[in-house]
Amino acid sequence: MPVLLFYHQDDFMLFQATIILNLFFVKSLTKQELHMLNNYFWKHFSIMKKLFIVCMIAVFGIILNSTAQTQKVLADKIVAQIGDKIILRSDIVNGAEDYKRQAPDASQLPPNLECSILEGQLIRKALMLQAQKDSLPLSDDELEGALDNRLRYFINMYGGKEVLEQIAGKTVYQIKEEFRPSVKEEMLADQMKKSILQNVKITPTEVRDYFTKIPTDSLPFYESELEVSQIVLFPKANKDVDEYVINELMALKKQVESGQKKFDALARLYSEEPAAKETGGLLNINRTAKNMDPTFLSAAFRLKEGQISNVVKSKFGLHIIQMVSRNGEDAVVRHIIKIPPVTDDEINAAKAKLDSIRLKIIDDKFPFNAAVSRFSDDENSKNNGGNVIAQDGSTYVTIDQLDKDMVLSLKDMKVGEISKAVTFTSERGTKGVRIIYLKSRSEPHRENMKDDYNKIAQRAVDIKKDKVMHQWFQEHIPTYYVSIDKEYGTCDNISEWKAVAAKAQ
Repeated sequence: MPVLLFYHQDDFMLFQATIILNLFFVKSLTKQELHMLNNYFWKHFSIMKKLFIVCMIAVFGIILNSTAQTQKVLADKIVAQIGDKIILRSDIVNGAEDYKRQAPDASQLPPNLECSILEGQLIRKALMLQAQKDSLPLSDDELEGALDNRLRYFINMYGGKEVLEQIAGKTVYQIKEEFRPSVKEEMLADQMKKSILQNVKITPTEVRDYFTKIPTDSLPFYESELEVSQIVLFPKANKDVDEYVINELMALKKQVESGQKKFDALARLYSEEPAAKETGGLLNINRTAKNMDPTFLSAAFRLKEGQISNVVKSKFGLHIIQMVSRNGEDAVVRHIIKIPPVTDDEINAAKAKLDSIRLKIIDDKFPFNAAVSRFSDDENSKNNGGNVIAQDGSTYVTIDQLDKDMVLSLKDMKVGEISKAVTFTSERGTKGVRIIYLKSRSEPHRENMKDDYNKIAQRAVDIKKDKVMHQWFQEHIPTYYVSIDKEYGTCDNISEWKAVAAKAQ
């Protein structure tokens, strides 16, 4: 899938963070919290390792598929039951398909994806049942607030209420009501988990004991790490240039519709998408994909097979789109994108604006992160204080994770400085202007208690929590009625659940 139509370079990593956010959505999480949670789930031990993420991805996919009227043909049946709560085969299969669609490659998939999703759902339902048994409070106001947050998330994701309703084929009220049972279940499971772990603390002595048991040659080595924030402006082409490019695209459309040219041949010649020369502008898209431009997605799915759109303006440029084939919520399209060029006048005006903003920040008229929220055009960093995010979700990045223009700008900067406005070229080939704030810079070092205490303590407490959760499930699984369909009898990861189910037969 070409990168061009995706909001973020590391969409799958951010998707993981989003799923974790959905799991803990009762409160808003910071990027640092998301980073710690991401490390926790994906780097440590069994029960708490990938199961909640896999489960949330499954739930996310099931709900979204429902609201988007996904057409999947399944001979449905109950494949598992815990207490009075059932798990359907369609829940597992649809969740697996959605997970696969989000994964950048097969190496990101668990060894047996359906088994992992089933285990995750068993865990979630067990927690929810225990929350009901313990009468953990969940007020109507809390549930309504969570539902409203979820709706706002999807509205923002798809670019507006009307676009969401059009894609889903339902009103926002109907979508909200379809969310209600699953969101309530999520919240109860989350409250139970918090209740189990609320007293899990870690002392400095425990952190030290944990650290001393790690072999010296196994301690990670940290390269020099930087915290960098930015405010970005992408100068807009003037109306005359926009109109000129629109006319160019419309001329290409007419050539195809008249039979003079083939769409794929014109895409190879004229599209400014990097992969177009090899693919002829071909894209495989899904109507529910959250990481694609919603305007592009909405326009594409309004087309009939063979039809070509008028010019569509997305966040990345101007397009014409041809529908090649469609199967339910999946489609194959071709597109040609052209990015209206900006002149030196527009670039210089953007530089002057950013230099003015920089002076106001230096004069303490407003903080840097407030200026980011107010002025920045960069989708990747606008909502996190302008931070450049590492591949693991951390705000600490190594020099090799920065683009070459930023590396050059940082070369002579001191910690605490804000650069003057400089031009750069984005990964999509778009010309931009930015100011850069160097917040911190560390020296290369082997992990140690002095410089890395917080990282070490987080790992130690994560392991302690994992043990507590594992012990809780060992004690509580036998207290439930459990049934597992023989179709999943080879799932080794749910052996404890199967043992209880065997006794119940």
